[in-house]
Amino acid sequence: MRQINAHLFFCFLIGLSHLEAGNIETNYIDQWKRFYPTLALDQGLHEAIFHFEKRDGETIQNWIDTNKQLLADLAETESPYVRNQSIDARLLSMKARSEIDRWERRAVHRHSIRMYTELIGKAVEPVLEAEILNDYERMSLVCQRMDAVKMLCRAAREQLEGGSKRELERSIKALSLQVVWYGEKLPGQIKSDGDHEDCPDLVQRGRDVAAEIQRLIDFASQTLLPASEEGPAVLGRSEYAKQLELYLDQPMTPEQLAEMAKTEIETVRGLIEEVSRKYVQKIAQGGAIPELPDSLVSMAFRAMERDAPVNGKEYLKFWLDLSEKAQRFIREKRIATLPDFQTLRIMPAPESAGAAARIGWVDSAPPFAPNPVTTLYLPSIPEDFPEAERVDFWSSFNKPFNRMIVIHELFPGHYMQIKISRETPHPVRLLFPYALYFEGWATFCERVVLDAGWDAENPLTYLAHLRKRLENANRAYTSVKVHCDGWTQEEVLRFSSETSLLAPQFAKSLWGRLMRSPMQMTSYFLGGKQFTELLRTEKKRMGEQFVLQKFMDTIMRSGAIPIDEFEAVFRKSQS
Repeated sequence: MRQINAHLFFCFLIGLSHLEAGNIETNYIDQWKRFYPTLALDQGLHEAIFHFEKRDGETIQNWIDTNKQLLADLAETESPYVRNQSIDARLLSMKARSEIDRWERRAVHRHSIRMYTELIGKAVEPVLEAEILNDYERMSLVCQRMDAVKMLCRAAREQLEGGSKRELERSIKALSLQVVWYGEKLPGQIKSDGDHEDCPDLVQRGRDVAAEIQRLIDFASQTLLPASEEGPAVLGRSEYAKQLELYLDQPMTPEQLAEMAKTEIETVRGLIEEVSRKYVQKIAQGGAIPELPDSLVSMAFRAMERDAPVNGKEYLKFWLDLSEKAQRFIREKRIATLPDFQTLRIMPAPESAGAAARIGWVDSAPPFAPNPVTTLYLPSIPEDFPEAERVDFWSSFNKPFNRMIVIHELFPGHYMQIKISRETPHPVRLLFPYALYFEGWATFCERVVLDAGWDAENPLTYLAHLRKRLENANRAYTSVKVHCDGWTQEEVLRFSSETSLLAPQFAKSLWGRLMRSPMQMTSYFLGGKQFTELLRTEKKRMGEQFVLQKFMDTIMRSGAIPIDEFEAVFRKSQS
């Protein structure tokens, strides 16, 4: 009975939203939540916990048809929604085209076992961890999820036609762990006195799920794996071009991107040599200095890398102080309006994060989460690692680098932008943001704050910024070269280290990111470039009336929209 009430309540919420809005946007978001309930839950939409993914052929075709219908609706340019919400309509159009590409052209349900594996791995644990559920709802949903996992396994066996050898091997290993978890460990995870009336025969149900997963493993091992191909997941020029156009929502060929990035690499190399020469001349105090540019740059970089923390404890304290200094500087210089209440935690990345612990990340609260705490996980390395490896690690995350990166990650970069954008009245911009915006904004902020005089007494901080600017162009350039021109991991490492001057820690981690997220790797360079051009255009348009704080605040409050839309946003705000 509880199960039925929960489902009816969710349907009531959907129906209510239709009555209140009744427009293209609301209807599509409702359909999206039904098709992607796990993703909706990750975004903080708690009612989505009462549903789980179906990936049978009929469900997928219905979703494709939904997106095609959305494109048809958005083509009605005189409709009130398209006319009055043109930016959100554009984001919806981008989303629909991306979904059609994913499910119809690329047909991931036929070629990616990882898609099924990840859903199977996320099926039950969110239910067990959900504090919003009572015991009856939790038990009922556990049973529903186990049935859903069996359906996923059957859909996978019916639809999968192939895949890469590496993905198949990894998925088989992950699914083997799920067999053990469902078959042996799940009952012990549930606090219940015997069988529950809403989920009888829990132990046997777990064994049935484990058996279904094993059938999927056998199918993957015996049918798919023997026919799979070796080699990295390189897209190829044609596929890369298609994905680039979808990602940017503007025409650009891989060759144009590579040429732009190469020009940037050459330009920034020149700036680095210039700054390095001035720095070395200053510290030499009239003494002899090297003539070769590479020697000058090496000297400056070594000085930068020597100014480094020695352990995680010192690094954490340095960051806590740095965060406070950055906020004071932004407030004093009136660069942007700081939020009244900070919801930020800073801590070392846990070793359980694997390779991500070596580079760190910002874990932002989901847009609809009621407790919007953001955690900055600092790069970390265990103290029992060899000394040479730890010294090399900390030199990559030296103090001048961090004085620059605090702008990118926190103020007014990722943390501040995401916190402010949560207040937008546009749900489309929260659920389907323009991907180029995020890293583009954070990259752009580095330049703005440094130009305002941040750490101006320390030229090594500006040198660190130039080095990262060079890294951003390198990411875009190598993304094209790998996926369109067949560059190997060795070629990427050599070019990144020798030409683009990447720090060792970043050069080592680059290949994996190029394989996993080739489009995202272009966003630092392309997004930063677009925001920089926007600033130049707006300064020229406004002349003496230009106010940097208003410019920055408007961008953050507007949410993650296509960057080329901001010119119209600024003009409209002046009318």
